Amino acid sequence: MTLQQYVDSIKGKRIAVIGIGVSNTPLIELLCRNGCDVTACDRRSPEQMGAEKVRLESLGAKLRLGPRYLEGLDEDVIFRTPGLMPFEPHLEAAKKQGSLLTSEMEVFFSLCPCRVIAVTGSDGKTTTTTIISELLRAAGYRVHLGGNIGHPLLCEVPEIRETDFAVLELSSFQLHSMHCRPDVAVITNISPNHLDKHKDYQDYIDAKRAIYENQRPGDKLVLNYDDAHTPYYLSSAKGRVAYFSDRSQVDTGTVADGGMIYRVDGTAREPVMATEEIRLPGEHNLLNYLAAFEAVRGLVSPDICREVAMRFGGVAHRLEHVRELHGVTYINDSIGSSPTRTIAGLRALKSKPIVIAGGYDKHIAFDGLGDELCLRAKRVFLTGDTAQKIADAICASPHYDKSGLQVEMVSDFDAAVHAAAASARDGDIVLLSPACASFDHFKNFEERGERFKKLVMELV
Repeated sequence: MTLQQYVDSIKGKRIAVIGIGVSNTPLIELLCRNGCDVTACDRRSPEQMGAEKVRLESLGAKLRLGPRYLEGLDEDVIFRTPGLMPFEPHLEAAKKQGSLLTSEMEVFFSLCPCRVIAVTGSDGKTTTTTIISELLRAAGYRVHLGGNIGHPLLCEVPEIRETDFAVLELSSFQLHSMHCRPDVAVITNISPNHLDKHKDYQDYIDAKRAIYENQRPGDKLVLNYDDAHTPYYLSSAKGRVAYFSDRSQVDTGTVADGGMIYRVDGTAREPVMATEEIRLPGEHNLLNYLAAFEAVRGLVSPDICREVAMRFGGVAHRLEHVRELHGVTYINDSIGSSPTRTIAGLRALKSKPIVIAGGYDKHIAFDGLGDELCLRAKRVFLTGDTAQKIADAICASPHYDKSGLQVEMVSDFDAAVHAAAASARDGDIVLLSPACASFDHFKNFEERGERFKKLVMELV
């Protein structure tokens, strides 16, 4: 089915699109241009929508705005925004009345004419997805990067060729209850995350299963051999399974062993490159490369893998070097939106940084983070909704030494950045790695990272 055929198939139905954001705005425009009956729903008020409200209404969309935007949902087809879970009561009620619940990404999967490599996990999704796209492009393939990264791809389906690749980052929000079938699925790792949205941790774990549950025997699933949840996923795998690891030997997969990376198939070991040649620092980035190398196995040669790993400088907001001023290095790791991400960033640095942390509360424990900050931070500045929780975790750690690690609570984000900069001396590193989501003060982690970079570049 083509995109036009799909739109024609729902043209006579009443359609609701929930969330007027990056993912759904192109969809709303497409449906309106084709004369569909579209109601666009968003939590923002008419005043907050501003000119966008006028523009969408001029296209023919009906708008349902404000705090009660989910009330009265009974449309035939409902496209949900990724941040609104399928078990939300209004959506559940609509489904019981016969509404079809779907999403921009789910429809893309059903229409995409090319091979798909999809990545999910708790940490490393964006970097692994980006590395895969870089590897494929270097090998001469035409690549469409999307999902939770890049931009929406549904409206681009007519331009996608069968010989292309779609490389997708998929979050648990997108995957929850979604039907999809990537040719290659990758799960980087699993740790508690987004527990403010999911029913519980098991619901979060199970949401990731959608990335491979509809695969067929010829498809491929790439798993982290050393992750505690891998046996659980393996038990329901439908396709071929391969692994990546930096500490274990596997029968089929990509491993780091003795300072070298190998692609392994039984007793055969094909060398790819030395681990020290990878430009991105940290064990977590080594694992990202192992996962990516295995995902493109058979498509990208070891020589090209090595060339990309030696030149690729990383993705913005991920241990991003911002500037050096008066001997102080400023690093933006705003992607550190969970304790495990921040811990990985701390372990990647060669000296103890001055850390800025805190943000929106996703109801994740900070115990392990408290230990790592005690062991690896020179000083900690805390701000945001979770500041006190992180401070409590630090003070409760058996590694806490009040005379050795100073912890300061700061009223707002800007003040925390300025306080950290004022405390830094020649040779120090100031690291933004919040260990929390950004929604207490920012739209997303990108906006938070950009704010940090702006403040840092304004320092004199």
